[in-house]
Amino acid sequence: MKIKLTSIMVDDQDKALRFYTGVFGFAKKHEIPVGEYKWLTVVAPERDDLELSLEPNVNPGAKAFQEAMFRQAIPLAAFEVDDIEAEVRRLKAAGVGFTTDVTRMGPVTIAVCSDTCGNLIQLYQPAKGT
Repeated sequence: MKIKLTSIMVDDQDKALRFYTGVFGFAKKHEIPVGEYKWLTVVAPERDDLELSLEPNVNPGAKAFQEAMFRQAIPLAAFEVDDIEAEVRRLKAAGVGFTTDVTRMGPVTIAVCSDTCGNLIQLYQPAKGT
């Protein structure tokens, strides 16, 4: 068993696609119309076997969960980066808002930002040698 696809709820699929590709630097893998919405996935450019689905957040229960997690400052996804200081500088220059600046947390260094689509995203860099 292995993870091939995971999803995150977004308030606007088109805005999410622009953010996840234009700002985070992922690449669009699938965009297939499905009624009013679409099957929309992105991948890391160097790793296209693991997809992130940008799901339309139209389910009232899911929307309430997403909003509660945001209010409580709990990230809904975590992405590993090679150089967190450089990545945070790059994202801040692109206008990304951070709720937690670069912070050492045990064996990782983290930062938390908003994806502009209703979610907080944790970026993390493992300590060297872990």
